[in-house]
Amino acid sequence: MTGVLWRIGEQPWLREQFGAPLMRVVIDNDFAGDPDNFFQLAHHLLSPSVDIRAVIASHLRAGDPLHPSAGSAEAGRRAAGRLAEVMHVDLAGELLRGCDDGLADCHTARPSPAAEAIIAEAMRDEPGLAPLFVLCGGGLTDLACAWLIEPAIASRLTVIWIGGPEYEGSAPGVARRPEPEYNLITDPVAAQVVLNDSDLPLWLVPRDVYRQCLVSQAQLRTRLSGCGALGAFLLDALERRFDSARRSGRSHGETYTLGDSPLVLLTALQSFYAPEPSSSDYVERPCPQITEQGRFTGQNAEHPIRVYQRLDTGLMVEDMFAKFEEFARWLEAASRSESADGASSS
Repeated sequence: MTGVLWRIGEQPWLREQFGAPLMRVVIDNDFAGDPDNFFQLAHHLLSPSVDIRAVIASHLRAGDPLHPSAGSAEAGRRAAGRLAEVMHVDLAGELLRGCDDGLADCHTARPSPAAEAIIAEAMRDEPGLAPLFVLCGGGLTDLACAWLIEPAIASRLTVIWIGGPEYEGSAPGVARRPEPEYNLITDPVAAQVVLNDSDLPLWLVPRDVYRQCLVSQAQLRTRLSGCGALGAFLLDALERRFDSARRSGRSHGETYTLGDSPLVLLTALQSFYAPEPSSSDYVERPCPQITEQGRFTGQNAEHPIRVYQRLDTGLMVEDMFAKFEEFARWLEAASRSESADGASSS
C-alpha cells in the first residue's frame, strides 16, 4: 500500500474523534541522530490531544559520529519524511529543515524557515487558541534564533527541553557524569541564549532524568513485532544503531533509552481534570547559567523554571505501544480493503 491516508488533525483509526486538541506543539528534533526521536515523533503523530503545527529537523554537532558529514538538518528532514511515508501521513506542509549550523555568538540569529515558523505560531492572535509548547529533543538553535529575532514570543509559549547535565539535587541517588551533555553541546551558544539570556518559560528534563526512560530490547522486539510497517521501521532503525555500536567496539547492553519520549508524556498525556502532567514530579528552581563549555554554573533567581525529577515512564511506554498497535490494526485493515477493492475492479 502506498500514498497518503491521513493528515494532521485526523485520527481515522479511532472509532470516535477526539474533539478539539488541548494544546498546539512545534516539534524540533535531530532526526538524523539517535532513533529515539522516531519513537517520539510517531507517538506524537498518533496523539489526538496535540495539534502539531510544525515538525523541525534540527542539526547535529559538527562531526557527530551519528552523522559526521555536513547537512545533518536536511538528512534529518528526509529521515522524518521516511517515517511519514511509512505511517501514510501527509507532513508536507509541516516538515521543515532547521538551521544547518550552530550560532556563532549570542546576539546574531541565523534566519531560517524553522525560526520563522516558531515566531509565526507564537504570534498568532486568534480567539480560543490552545496553549503553545515548543518541544526540543536536540539542540536549541532554531528556538534561540526565533527568540533573538522576536523576543516577544517568550510570553506566548512554553519550552520543553530534553537536555542539560544533572541539575544539582534533581534526581537524588543518580551519579553526576563528567562529560558535557549531548544535546547541550550540539549548540552551547544557543543554550546560553535560551537559558542565560532569554525569559522563555522552560520545563527542563536533564540527563539524569531522561535516562530513566529505559525499555528492554526484549520489550522492543516483542511489542514492535506486532506493529506492522511502523514497528518494522523502528526495529530497523534500532538495529542499525546497535550495529553501529557493535562495530565501534561498544556493548549496547539489553536496554535502550527513549530519551525524547518525555516530550509526549508531558504534553499529550496530561491529566483529565485540570490538565497537567500530574503523574510526573518536578521542582521549581532558578534557571541554571551555562558556560561556553556547556557546564551549568550559577543560577538566575529571576528566571524560575521547572526541573523534572521523576517521569511516569510506565504510562509513557504503555501508551506508546498501545497507540502503535492500534494504528497498525487500522493500517492493516485499510490495506486489506484496498486490496479487495483492487481485486473487485479488475
